[in-house]
Amino acid sequence: MKTDVDKMLEKHEQLTHSEGMKVVSHTQREEGDWVLQTLMIEGCSAPFKYKRTKRFRSLEGQKVNLTYYPSTQTVAGFDVEVMNVVRVKRF
Repeated sequence: MKTDVDKMLEKHEQLTHSEGMKVVSHTQREEGDWVLQTLMIEGCSAPFKYKRTKRFRSLEGQKVNLTYYPSTQTVAGFDVEVMNVVRVKRF
């Protein structure tokens, strides 16, 4: 039987699923009606970003499973690699 993650990965080729990733930093900031969540993962230099409608408990120090796809974002005239998170699940 296929899980929801398996179905998403089959449907969208660019998605990546990683398990047991340790969160070293978790910031939350208001952006209009949304709260932008940014995770920094141990051993990875790219930020993992996603939006939610409200603030959540900090994930700093937690292990998480992430489903995401790579993207680029222009910051101060420079292209920066970011990971857009589709699904985050705590252990």
